[in-house]
Amino acid sequence: MSDTIEDRSGFRPSTQNLDDPPNSRVFLVVSKSSSVDTIRGRFSKYGDIQDIWVVKDKHTNESKGIAFVKYAKSSQACRALERMNGRCLTDDTKPLKVFIAQSRGSSCHRDVEYEDLTKIFIVIPISYTEGDVMDKFKEYGQIQHCSIMKNKATGERKGCGFVKYLKPSQAAIAIENCDRRFKAILAKPRNKAGSATEPDYHSSARRDTMAPEHTAAMYSYEQFDYSAYDKSGEARTQEAVSKRLIVVSRLPLVQEQMYSLFNLVSGLEYCEVQPDLYMSYGVAVIQYQNIAASIYAKYKLHGFEYPPGNRLGVTFLNDGGDGTDLRKMASQKKAAQAYERGYATPQAMQLLSDAILPACKKKAPSDSESKERLFVLFKPHTLTIDVMEDVFCRFGNLIEVFLVRGKNLGYAKYTEKSSADEAIATLHGKTVNGVKLRVTVAESPRDKSNKRQRTY
Repeated sequence: MSDTIEDRSGFRPSTQNLDDPPNSRVFLVVSKSSSVDTIRGRFSKYGDIQDIWVVKDKHTNESKGIAFVKYAKSSQACRALERMNGRCLTDDTKPLKVFIAQSRGSSCHRDVEYEDLTKIFIVIPISYTEGDVMDKFKEYGQIQHCSIMKNKATGERKGCGFVKYLKPSQAAIAIENCDRRFKAILAKPRNKAGSATEPDYHSSARRDTMAPEHTAAMYSYEQFDYSAYDKSGEARTQEAVSKRLIVVSRLPLVQEQMYSLFNLVSGLEYCEVQPDLYMSYGVAVIQYQNIAASIYAKYKLHGFEYPPGNRLGVTFLNDGGDGTDLRKMASQKKAAQAYERGYATPQAMQLLSDAILPACKKKAPSDSESKERLFVLFKPHTLTIDVMEDVFCRFGNLIEVFLVRGKNLGYAKYTEKSSADEAIATLHGKTVNGVKLRVTVAESPRDKSNKRQRTY
């Protein structure tokens, strides 16, 4: 076949279905000098390659530095992603960027993220417990957790659930090899806030916060997509929801301002700013008339900057009627934010993360040779250097971490590749103290003589 293609999605005239099976095609960013034979030599060890093609300019016939590899199985493509991302094809080429290619018919325009490929949805007998699911699916790889969907009102099992694996290849192997009765498929990720289809509610709310009578219609939740929740209002990710929200800010909150902001969502029953008991942080409790309104308010206002530069943390709250959980949550969230901003020591604070973090390990000497360097992207803002060091030292052999001034990114250097690989597997796509991490192998510096970027 010709190496030239016409479509950015990786399609070229062919009799085979490029998306059969799904996620069986990898997208590569390579050096323009990389040939099909070179790519085949490095990628054939991960599975049965059905086709390889390099994108070329149709006028000059020069490579554009983009290539696709089609495997027979999605597990093979995922294994290639895990093993080759950040590696070099040859000693004289730059590190590869490897992704799972989007399906040609997909309406989603974002990358297929590593984390999106690790969770599967299964149909199971009503009698199955989490232990039964673990026993059935542990043979395919390391399971991080599994959950069974239940009716919130009755507690009855719904006959379906989720299994979350450590690696995409393990999830793909489970789908390919488990009993067909489980009807295993890749779990569809929840819609990401801030996508191209989302309205720019940040700028509108910032402009009109103090004039809700002019903007209340903006935040009508009747047209909100509740696909992430079941009919009882229970989040399909097992997140406990309620009509009440807790709002945490690193700056003091003003009663009138909070009421005006959350009243943009119709159905507000009350808004109460709590007394300041811990330093200068602000906490407020919000209650709506129904769960639908509170879900929408959390979806819209969590992470919202008010005032500009101060991000609000919005979480569902069920205080059990006596305020015990409210005080506990407020204390924990204040401590977490204080730690992020450098107002607390690591000993005084437990990291809040959805990743399972091992215990802290001793750092390597600062003059140790670096055998692996990780690139870390933070969203929506960076962690402090102390928090970042606390997180990345837990995998052992850490030399140092540093942040790039003025950008939401940083690096971590290890003396052993195994420690860096463990850090990627544990932290990529996870959240630490409200900050989502994207952790990959860093590209090698093109010119080692260049002065290193200044850090914090």
